[in-house]
Amino acid sequence: MNLPKKKVAVLGSTGSVGEQALDVCAFQGYEVTGIAAGKSVKRLEEQIRRFRPAYCAVADKNAAADLKVRIADTDTVILSGESAAEELASLTDADTVLNAVTGFAGLRPTVAAIRAGKDVALANKETMVAFGERVMALAAEKGVKILPVDSEHCAIFQCLRGSRKEDVRRLIITASGGPFYGKTKEELSRVTAENALAHPTWSMGKRITIDSSTLMNKGFEVIEAVRLFGVSPEKIDVVIHRESIIHSMVEYNDSAVIAQMALPDMRLCVQYALTCPDRVAGQLDPIDFTRLGALTFAVPDAEAFPLLPLAFEAVKAGGTVPAAMNAADEVAVSLFLAGKIGFLSIPELVTEVTRNAAARQRSAEKKELTLADVEEADRAAREETRRLAG
Repeated sequence: MNLPKKKVAVLGSTGSVGEQALDVCAFQGYEVTGIAAGKSVKRLEEQIRRFRPAYCAVADKNAAADLKVRIADTDTVILSGESAAEELASLTDADTVLNAVTGFAGLRPTVAAIRAGKDVALANKETMVAFGERVMALAAEKGVKILPVDSEHCAIFQCLRGSRKEDVRRLIITASGGPFYGKTKEELSRVTAENALAHPTWSMGKRITIDSSTLMNKGFEVIEAVRLFGVSPEKIDVVIHRESIIHSMVEYNDSAVIAQMALPDMRLCVQYALTCPDRVAGQLDPIDFTRLGALTFAVPDAEAFPLLPLAFEAVKAGGTVPAAMNAADEVAVSLFLAGKIGFLSIPELVTEVTRNAAARQRSAEKKELTLADVEEADRAAREETRRLAG
């Protein structure tokens, strides 16, 4: 099938998903009009020389100055500073902006891309967790698409195609269980960052890998699913599926279940976000069902991994509570990786900050959520988490 060659901008281009997105663009012959990262100068130079983007956004100003000298023989324009990715999302002539920025920093670039009339292939969870309802409303207003790149939401997106919302009984999100599946809280008290970074099936960035080990990542995915697909939290279940072959499922009112299956590789999710509803040949091997073996399923352990049920609390509370939860988690994970707190301190800190935010919200006057509101909630939750951690 010969499809029009797309123009794509990749934010977070030096991260795991960003690198795979560029790999897909190269394989499909797409034009890369922009790339963005924090400060990975050497890798950005390599990407610029390979893809020749019109723009490259670098958050760190010193790194941007260094990169500008390194690529002076090219036509790529270097944008620098904290708002560089947001500026790139507005300036690029890409058809689609693929946002693979890690953390809350990815929210403003998503909003900027939508306001500029670009479709957004979204791998930044925080956009939906912190401001998802308003983002979806803005996308509808601007007539652009939000295309999920996370494997679970990409799977649900595919399973829902051609179906009516009223026919859906529930969304079933699968989880690998991370490296600590089956461990007790007592056993978890002794794990190290090195243990937590050893994910059994996926190769991801450090924060998302730690979030997978606490099941916080799966909690974020529940919130994303609520916002992306317009369903209530009560219509979402999470099941542990260690093999990571079924990426998620949709159950319909007649009890039929449609599942999306593939080998665990983010390039498939990236490619589908860029080509849907069309399907084109890609880079993945097909599944050999005769060698696959058993597919297993289990109930998540809410006692050992309390951040998953906390996410259901947060999305039901709504408002700025999910943003506060995300901010607390970002800080707690960074403290754990720095060796300043233990593994079990992550859920303890995130739970306290999230429930404090929910209590404050219950006593506050209700109003329409703004970007300024979630940014203030983010700032306050970070400060509170650091204070509580000592």
